[in-house]
Amino acid sequence: MTRQRSFKRLVRSRMEKTGESYTAARAVLLSAEAADGKGGADGAGHPAPVLATSDEVIRQRTGRGWEEWFNLLDEWGAAERTHRDIARWVAEQQGIEPLAWNAQAVTMSYERARRGRAVGQHADGFTVTASRTMAVPVERLYDAFMAEEARREWLTDGQLHLRTATRPRRAHFDWGDGESRVHVTFDAKDKGRSTAYVSHERLADARAAEAMKLSWRDRLAALKAVVEAGEGNA
Repeated sequence: MTRQRSFKRLVRSRMEKTGESYTAARAVLLSAEAADGKGGADGAGHPAPVLATSDEVIRQRTGRGWEEWFNLLDEWGAAERTHRDIARWVAEQQGIEPLAWNAQAVTMSYERARRGRAVGQHADGFTVTASRTMAVPVERLYDAFMAEEARREWLTDGQLHLRTATRPRRAHFDWGDGESRVHVTFDAKDKGRSTAYVSHERLADARAAEAMKLSWRDRLAALKAVVEAGEGNA
């Protein structure tokens, strides 16, 4: 299959908007920082980067840089696939869970660049992600999500309704009235630590997505405090 060269198109798109040279536009995009270093449009109105993290970080975490990932996705035909299919394919290349940070970062960055979508926007609404590493075994972290009594200690402003789960690796929930869904992947780390990766999908719009992203950061911070305090008292 002929490569579509999505990354080059992304660079040229920035060049048209900013007047930068190809080299300068490429460098800004790969740094995953705006020209003013604040993550938004810079003082001259230049667009914010669309990549989830820098080329250096994504290469450290996946073994491939952004240009390599974009070329692979183009060759596979990702432009015609759904968000979920892309995430699963990326995960297969990495041997990781499709809802884990690496898979979502690659998928969402490609969709922003290739399809011109806003940050977190997909065909069925907006998606936000959040993660937190905690000093407890993965089984303890999983149980804090699954047991309703335990969940009330840290989730005080929402409702999770279980759809499916595989202990202690993943769980899928309806949120509230079922208009949106929450997927959680649990990853065991070294020294008795573990990480929860949350993906909240089908949010109505960008404003709702931003509010939910901030809310999940607070919820995971509360969860961390609860489970680590419990572990210390065990």
